[in-house]
Amino acid sequence: MTPMRRRDREITDFDDILAIVDKCKIMRIAMIDENGVPYIVPLNFGYIVSGDGNNKKINFYFHSAKNGRKIDILKNNGYVCFEMDCDHKLIEAEFPCAYSFMYKSIIGYGNVRRLEDLEERKAALNSIMKNQSGHEFQFEEKHLNAVALFEIETESLSGKARLKK
Repeated sequence: MTPMRRRDREITDFDDILAIVDKCKIMRIAMIDENGVPYIVPLNFGYIVSGDGNNKKINFYFHSAKNGRKIDILKNNGYVCFEMDCDHKLIEAEFPCAYSFMYKSIIGYGNVRRLEDLEERKAALNSIMKNQSGHEFQFEEKHLNAVALFEIETESLSGKARLKK
């Protein structure tokens, strides 16, 4: 990976990265199809933190219809880049080119795995619902079988923020 150009905006503390993830409700995943054509889609997502100490890891979960372009691409190439952002605010200035923008963002890479195990599917869908609504739910098997569920096994991620002028 290329080092971050603006090191002064880099976020490296896991808890600070997790706080950004927790505020975000939409992630975008970028994929490359078999012809080398990029495809990006916004998704509702959930996540689960595993590990402890310096070995903490965040894996992300999303659901989908069982058919479509995203599914076709992921069957052939499950390596994705993902992005999420929050805390947007325009920073006004006297001159147009001096304007800026406050934000917090996460960019990462990982491999997508389709979930087949019933308990994994329940945990994944529950993580999505908890991130979106703040509530946990019980799911019947027929509801779980109505969607495809996926895990992004995070390989790497980085945080960045522009907090003030």
